[in-house]
Amino acid sequence: MSEAVLPAIPGPARLCRALGAALFVAVLLLDQGSKYWILHGFDLPDRGSVPLLPGLNFTMVWNRAITFGMLGGMAGIGRVVFSVVSLLIVLLLGVWVTRTTRPWVAGALGAIMGGAVGNVIDRMHYGAVVDFIHAHAYGWSWPVFNLADAAIDCGVAVLLFDSLTDRRSRAPGA
Repeated sequence: MSEAVLPAIPGPARLCRALGAALFVAVLLLDQGSKYWILHGFDLPDRGSVPLLPGLNFTMVWNRAITFGMLGGMAGIGRVVFSVVSLLIVLLLGVWVTRTTRPWVAGALGAIMGGAVGNVIDRMHYGAVVDFIHAHAYGWSWPVFNLADAAIDCGVAVLLFDSLTDRRSRAPGA
């Protein structure tokens, strides 16, 4: 009986895949765990808004739209459209993770994918995304968000930083 031989994955690529997968799972578990606790342990839907620190509240928001409430007028079809688009993007990012040898990129992609899947789970389970972190100060208020949103934003920031610093290192005279 012959054994199928798979091509060896080089060290950096294997590390990147593992890092991307680890951050995907960590973000997804932290996101879903925090939302479960907010809904069922802390009972935020009945409490509405609870001050934690000056400038930081837990405030219950059911987000039926996408970032900053955009495209909120799509009614029930919105949750399906947003979920399908999110999962297609996650699939493409997953392909990127398998091809990168840059740990920062793999980690950022894993965080983005974990956050996106966390929000898709909310849309499918609740019909809306569970948002609850509300930062505010001196009359200024940031839109209410969750850990998935924070992971997506941080992941995108890392990708942008990596892209800008990579270009500088390849620039003539750098």
